[in-house]
Amino acid sequence: MAELIPIDDPDDPRVAAYRDVKERDLVGRQGLFMAEGETVLRALVRDAPERLLSLLIDGKRAGKLAPVLDALPDGVPVHVVGQAVLDAITGFHLHRGVLAVGRKPTPPSAEALLAATGARAVVLVLMGVANHDNLGGVFRNAAAFGVDGVILDADCCDPFYRKAIRVSIGATLGVPTAWLAPGEDVVALLERHGFQPLALSPAADEILARLRPPARAAVLLGAEGPGLSPAVMSRTRTIGIPMAGGFDSLNVATTSGVVLHHLRFAGS
Repeated sequence: MAELIPIDDPDDPRVAAYRDVKERDLVGRQGLFMAEGETVLRALVRDAPERLLSLLIDGKRAGKLAPVLDALPDGVPVHVVGQAVLDAITGFHLHRGVLAVGRKPTPPSAEALLAATGARAVVLVLMGVANHDNLGGVFRNAAAFGVDGVILDADCCDPFYRKAIRVSIGATLGVPTAWLAPGEDVVALLERHGFQPLALSPAADEILARLRPPARAAVLLGAEGPGLSPAVMSRTRTIGIPMAGGFDSLNVATTSGVVLHHLRFAGS
């Protein structure tokens, strides 16, 4: 059983990393991330326990979390508080009752991520997806359908932002992720590694249901509204999802789920 450290004073320096959570979300944590909730904690302990630095939990949850706490790496402190102290530390009512601080990994280059994939692979390329809910939803789908990696451009938001982690139910902690270098030509990069770039667009002539999944597929998704740039789409195979009259697009996270399901299960 992990050692539980009782904390009664919100100003205790041992829980300084958990103070004023929402304000720190805005300014960043200098290489650290905050994970929230039991489900996310379970994913973190399962997929990346070596990244854990400490926990802060409502004491009423300790019994239920015992199997997870037993699986923690040696030396990870578990600070236990009452709900009132927890709220005073974080600066808001934290009804989930579980927080963890971890260290962000050093991401591989997009080149290295693609080089590590197998003969059959699916990767996602996100361009300009700056909404944490959407990003988290895409990562959740990526984990559900066994995507081999996610590549982000510089205009995407941080997948280790607390809300993105929570919406993804911890998937951002486990799915291999890389960032494009400034000015990197993503289409050339994908083609160099034998990936067929598939750009999702409402204006596409080719329908997803008729697509025969390539052995190595890269799904390119843009932000809701502007979508992918014409310069990118002009060099890729554009794919569309037919919709009822009056609608021309889906939420980007929903789109990712529809496309990934087709790529994984079409013809099975």
